[in-house]
Amino acid sequence: MAKLWTTIKRQTLDKDTMLSSLGKVHEVFIGKEADRGLLFKLFLYLILIDVAYIYLNPILYMMSNMVKDAQDILDPEVIWLPKTIYLGVLQDAWRMLDYLEGLWVSLGLSTSVALLQTVFCAVAGYAFARLDVPLKNFWYFCLLLTFIVPPQVVILPNILLAKELGLLNTLWPLILPAVFGHGLKGALFVIIFRQFFSTQPKELEEAAKIDGAGVFRVFFRVMFPLARPAIIVVFLFSFVWTWNDFYYPSMYLFGQTEFFPLSMGIASVSSQLAAEEAMYGPNIFQESIKMATSFLMILPPLILYLFTQRWFVEGVERTGLVE
Repeated sequence: MAKLWTTIKRQTLDKDTMLSSLGKVHEVFIGKEADRGLLFKLFLYLILIDVAYIYLNPILYMMSNMVKDAQDILDPEVIWLPKTIYLGVLQDAWRMLDYLEGLWVSLGLSTSVALLQTVFCAVAGYAFARLDVPLKNFWYFCLLLTFIVPPQVVILPNILLAKELGLLNTLWPLILPAVFGHGLKGALFVIIFRQFFSTQPKELEEAAKIDGAGVFRVFFRVMFPLARPAIIVVFLFSFVWTWNDFYYPSMYLFGQTEFFPLSMGIASVSSQLAAEEAMYGPNIFQESIKMATSFLMILPPLILYLFTQRWFVEGVERTGLVE
């Protein structure tokens, strides 16, 4: 009888041990909650890696092809990793782009527009969020209407106005609209600031007003410093948007001018390559030169985002853009 009881007890302990082990395995792979298990994390990382590859694949392919020599280009076995590193294509792209001059023009233009849009769109967003402006809802409705007006509709009057003011073939027609929050970009940035300022407690303004602060002092000394997340988002959006813009510079800088940004330099390189092909015949490095110019074009924004990605993601979350 004692042996039977011992056997039953041992079997019960083995069963409890097995159930405990299964429970631990289930907790590791499935988790107490569905979004905390190992399987869910593996699935999530798989999706993230796939999405990252979709975005990085063109850049990696571009970097691979711009350092291939003639033999690697003609060799069908060489797809990603070239057998030798050839920097002649990058040198040709640098020279054809007139890279340093175009870089300074693009940096100056993008930084000026980004700073102006950040400050003046913040003022407009604060007014829509906090001030009792006459017909505020009507003006906000007009602001929303700018989302459905394509730039091609108003570009001709803008060109004629710039011509009357003698601003064609200069950077001023590209910089001055930033002061007035002009176009789709300005409307979007005003809405971002309005969304942010609407979530701030009113006690901050009331305390500043009790101390005798006026509207401008309240904005620049209290509210604007608090809007750092929105400032970072708007500045980066505006900078990259202006950096990549080809349409507006091509409309205002269509003549012979030294103020060509890099976005127009790519089109200029394509024209040079087409002219050389018509005169001397096809060039085996033609596509590689185009990829090299594209890489040189996107390199500064990539470096900027590399150093500001943490603040950018935090700003997007805090301004409500992900909702």
